[in-house]
Amino acid sequence: MDTPDAPVEGTISTVRRGALLLIGINRPAKRNGFTPRMFRELAEAYTLLDDDPELRVGVLHAYGDHFTAGLDLPTIAPFMQRGERLVPAGLVEPLNLGTAGYRRRSKPVVAAVQGITYTLGIELMLAADIVLAADTCRFSQLEVKRGIMATGGATLRMAERAGLGNALLHLLTGDEFGSAEALRLNFVQKVVRAEVLLAEAIGLAQTIAAQAPLAVVATRLNALKAVEQGPLEAMKEFVDVQKKLAASQDFQEGVRSFVEKRAAQFKGE
Repeated sequence: MDTPDAPVEGTISTVRRGALLLIGINRPAKRNGFTPRMFRELAEAYTLLDDDPELRVGVLHAYGDHFTAGLDLPTIAPFMQRGERLVPAGLVEPLNLGTAGYRRRSKPVVAAVQGITYTLGIELMLAADIVLAADTCRFSQLEVKRGIMATGGATLRMAERAGLGNALLHLLTGDEFGSAEALRLNFVQKVVRAEVLLAEAIGLAQTIAAQAPLAVVATRLNALKAVEQGPLEAMKEFVDVQKKLAASQDFQEGVRSFVEKRAAQFKGE
């Protein structure tokens, strides 16, 4: 995919492809280091994904050889020192932490990461739902090397995915590791060749988008609740959510398609 023009401070480029929203991190000249503008635009892209009924799945990717080197500290540091937020209240929070004043994303996102994927890059991919990594990836959660703490979800999600010892191995050393280690730790779900990374991610997203949208959202949110609040809380939703889904037109279409032995055509209704 050709790289769209980007301003010096970078941008988040969005491309619609049917039911997919391709969300591209676009500042390759600076290894896609995140500036305040990029944070805001990423939140706006995620909000668009959630709000547009024609969109079903997001694909988070990056232009150039690298996913992101993380924060552009010279532009971000003043915000950190003042304790100011980078994203306007009311938008979908890209890191999906449930921070007060922000919305949580409901629709699924597939992340495709390549090359340097440092700090914020790891946190963004762990905030996505499914991660495909190129075999060229270089990961590092190196905040301790800069005198700060990872506050975008790494301390939470790395331990949840890999266990506390494995998480602290990388959080406390800031070491660099590759795609094989990320796969071992369940940080990524699949490793592919760099030249087919985006195509593979788009193909996966299209498969998800072909399923019943209401059921996809409900399934994702219930699995997330099970992780964050425990299985018993997630189980409490089973009867009510299933009753609502069973009353949908998509459920009727699913039954008809099964009987008629054809692919279902879901509308999200």
